[in-house]
Amino acid sequence: MSEAEEHVTGAADTPFQTAREAVDWIVRFIPLAGIKPGLERMEKLMEYLDDPHRRLKFIHVAGTNGKGSVCAFLTEAIRSGGYDVGTFTSPYIESYNERIRLNGVNISDEDLLRVVNKVKPVIDRVAEEHGQPSMFEISTVIAIEYFARVAYPDFVVWETGMGGRLDSTNIVTPLVSVITNIGHDHMDFLGETLPEIAAEKAAIIKAGVPVVSAVEQPEVIEVVAEAAKARKSTLYLLGRDFHYKTAAVEENKQTFTFHGVFRGIPDAVISMNGPHQVKNAATALMTLEVLRQYYALIIDDEDLLNALQRTQWPGRLELLSESPRLLIDGAHNPEGAQMLAAALKETYRYRKLHFMMGMLSNKNHTGYFRHILPLVDTLILTEPEWHKKAQASDLAALARTLLDELGRTDVEVIVEPDWKAALDLTQRLAEEDDLAVVSGTLYLIGDVRSWVKHQSDSEKGW
Repeated sequence: MSEAEEHVTGAADTPFQTAREAVDWIVRFIPLAGIKPGLERMEKLMEYLDDPHRRLKFIHVAGTNGKGSVCAFLTEAIRSGGYDVGTFTSPYIESYNERIRLNGVNISDEDLLRVVNKVKPVIDRVAEEHGQPSMFEISTVIAIEYFARVAYPDFVVWETGMGGRLDSTNIVTPLVSVITNIGHDHMDFLGETLPEIAAEKAAIIKAGVPVVSAVEQPEVIEVVAEAAKARKSTLYLLGRDFHYKTAAVEENKQTFTFHGVFRGIPDAVISMNGPHQVKNAATALMTLEVLRQYYALIIDDEDLLNALQRTQWPGRLELLSESPRLLIDGAHNPEGAQMLAAALKETYRYRKLHFMMGMLSNKNHTGYFRHILPLVDTLILTEPEWHKKAQASDLAALARTLLDELGRTDVEVIVEPDWKAALDLTQRLAEEDDLAVVSGTLYLIGDVRSWVKHQSDSEKGW
């Protein structure tokens, strides 16, 4: 018996009895352990568990926005080839179990409980020796242990949490690395400039491992290209090695052509909305082409195209109700707001736009507002149920200042800290030809989504 097995087997800790107890233990370390960049704890955790990560084939996805959507496209496409696919993403929308999925199905409460009870003694040991692992580190360990010793997927689609270099997911060496884009987010941890942020995220590139990227700013491309060159990794770059062209756009249907260095794919269709989702789909296609060339991934073209079209990602331009029309989107930084604004201008039709938002306090609210305020008719500011929430009154004061700069005196700004009351107001304001949008932090989006779905199910008698 190894040292790790002996420690786990001989643990005196009383195990959790339910998945709810296990999840409550995990999430208690959000405010207590906070965000603790660094791989020392992860290295020890893997060592004490006999390196389960070395049993798995990862596709590592980093970037500021679009990570979750690219992961969704990859998961659905690879599954369509008959492979088993594990997916690790964050944050969750409604249930913690969403973070860890096999073939699109959340980890069961039974498996979650079993894995947590196994790894908890090891986590406690590392906490004593090297400081308390964060909630995200614990979640990363649970995902690895589940995939390596319970689920056994052929591939794991592996989303970074915040950065790259010191992100707990960076403990793995993947088959291919993906960097979706670089924008202004988590600047308190990743750096003040785009090149600084890019350097952190580009650190997921491993020696000799190919990398696919859709970054576009010249100064960012330079950082990513240099990182790939330093590690002798082949870089497949949007605009140079692969291209896409949108052919047609309507709500819930976008058609585009894809051209890569290996081949082209005409008439691809996705049902996700927004021009940024075409870019995300093209990034996923280039990643699949790399896997096909390097690792003989086999997916029939018909299955691939069907997979792209049926891919969905909750909380991203998701229409929750038709009457009134209620759209939710987890845009929470300037670049996300820019993508949301583009979609609202190009894809959706409405008489008036009633926009509800709630944010965390550490986000670039000014940059966000500059993209959204030119479009809105009513702005409802609220607060998520989260310890780092931005005050609705502060957001309103900033919004009014920026609206004055725009010369917009026709926008009604409403402060309602209670998000349920704010949601009710937003829906009541939206008349037949209007559009109601809820955006901001995914913690708010998740609560709104769950609440609206619960109300809808209750009305149907489910």
